Amino acid sequence: MVEIERKFLVNSAAFKELAYAEKRIKQGYLSSVPERTVRVRIKDNRGFLTIKGASSASGMSRFEWEKEIAILEAESLLLLCEKGIIDKTRYEVNFGGHLFEIDVFYGLNDGLVVAEIELQSELEHFEKPLWLGKEVTNDARYYNAYLSNNPFGSW
Repeated sequence: MVEIERKFLVNSAAFKELAYAEKRIKQGYLSSVPERTVRVRIKDNRGFLTIKGASSASGMSRFEWEKEIAILEAESLLLLCEKGIIDKTRYEVNFGGHLFEIDVFYGLNDGLVVAEIELQSELEHFEKPLWLGKEVTNDARYYNAYLSNNPFGSW
């Protein structure tokens, strides 16, 4: 139940040619405090409830629990969320034996493109595609919970 993840800015749209899946995501936060976030997500036509704990000192690891919920429940819970619903398209790309999830944001976060890779350990090596830019793993501004309250467009 521990998620190990690294985040990077994306420096070109070349990843779209490699994507094998594309999903529209809307998500909001019932709690966006760094010690515990509670997220409601609609991914295509499926609902999810996710609880995440505080990040490790490196920013790479944290507790994560997720459960699929009925789409009608997710839609109702989104209405209870804090202001700042996140709207994005997620592209999935396999590269060098790893899955990269690239989020292209809309609305007040328009212009932001972030890639995430989940790893088995913080020390796991992976091949970096050319479209992968600066690492922002330990920069809390790039957490979706932060972006919901402090949109990229206002930085």
